[in-house]
Amino acid sequence: MSDVGYARDEVRRARYAVAAVFAVHGAVTGSFATRVPWIQEHASLGAGQLGFALAFTALGASCAMPLAGRISHRYGSRTALRGLLALWTLSLALPSLAPNLYTLCLAMFTYGASAGMADVAMNALGVEIERLLDKSIMSGLHGMWSAGALVGSAAGTLAAHLGSDARLHFSLASAVLTVLGLVACTWVLDLQPAEDEEPPPRFALPPRSALLIGTVGFCAVFAEGASLDWSAVFLRDRLDSSAGVAAACTTGFMLTMAVARIAGDAVVDRFGAVRTVRAGGVLAVLGGLLIVVAGHPAVAMGGFALLGLGIAVVVPLCFAAAGHAGPNPSQAIAGVATITYTSGLIAPSLIGGVAQATSLVVSFCVVTALACGLAGFAGVLRSAERGGRAEVSRPAAAVPDPRP
Repeated sequence: MSDVGYARDEVRRARYAVAAVFAVHGAVTGSFATRVPWIQEHASLGAGQLGFALAFTALGASCAMPLAGRISHRYGSRTALRGLLALWTLSLALPSLAPNLYTLCLAMFTYGASAGMADVAMNALGVEIERLLDKSIMSGLHGMWSAGALVGSAAGTLAAHLGSDARLHFSLASAVLTVLGLVACTWVLDLQPAEDEEPPPRFALPPRSALLIGTVGFCAVFAEGASLDWSAVFLRDRLDSSAGVAAACTTGFMLTMAVARIAGDAVVDRFGAVRTVRAGGVLAVLGGLLIVVAGHPAVAMGGFALLGLGIAVVVPLCFAAAGHAGPNPSQAIAGVATITYTSGLIAPSLIGGVAQATSLVVSFCVVTALACGLAGFAGVLRSAERGGRAEVSRPAAAVPDPRP
């Protein structure tokens, strides 16, 4: 190990530490999602008011994500991630404390802002570790996020089943996840900026490369958001499935996503990012077509499984491509994250609006059409190919400026 580089064992240890950070981040999201009905009842909100408040999550994330690179530049990657992740885990308690619409909007803005900043910081570190290891790891890291979300949602489901007050549930979950996050951050790489490196701007428009990459991520996240929120409704209303079968479809979709992401790195290393996403786009289109023509719940469940399998690795590869695409990866990652957050926000409501005007079948025709974009625009992810990475022996750069 040189005085400017990292030993391979240190980088591998950092990889596992960042994977744990991703799992903690996902667990916060999974915990929150299960208690939204409690929050709605506690704040005495209608469906429209709840949707308005939840929109502040994406607004907060979009406003705050560009700040992550500057924070990492000033404090170093380890200290920045430690602080931002703790802010995210602690913010979990805020929504449950809101007694009305206005305080919930403020809580959700803070919740989203902390989520977005931690998201950018951990993805930037993941991209740097991927570069140093010279192999794909971003899919697996996002698989750990999905696994953490499943664990968080399982714990939240149990708490809801037991009738636990969400204020108590979130306080305990927040405390546990904060400790786990701080411990995990002990072993992440502590990247520092070069002495003559200019700090990134506080706010800046995403670079053009991020817009192109974000278009691919938009298609994938739209399909993910639509499937998570509407798959159970589709089986219940369109195919007269029981509540248990409908819920199992959503759970199966989430499990498919998690398993595919964890296993996806080997596929990406073997075939490359572009071919992997193109093949995934084909699978997603086939899955969408099965959903549209399904006359039996088993066919629709198979369609949702194929859809999840096809889109699983797209977002991790979008973040990787953004991190390798230019001189300011934090800015590019923030731009891609903003686009994907927006997609995840509008997908459920747009699917509902189309279904209201026509039918759920037409809604998933829209999802299928967007899935075609994965195959058509996969070439913009070429910067995530292995040729864009370097060896461990090269000196490490700060998170805001890892070298291609």
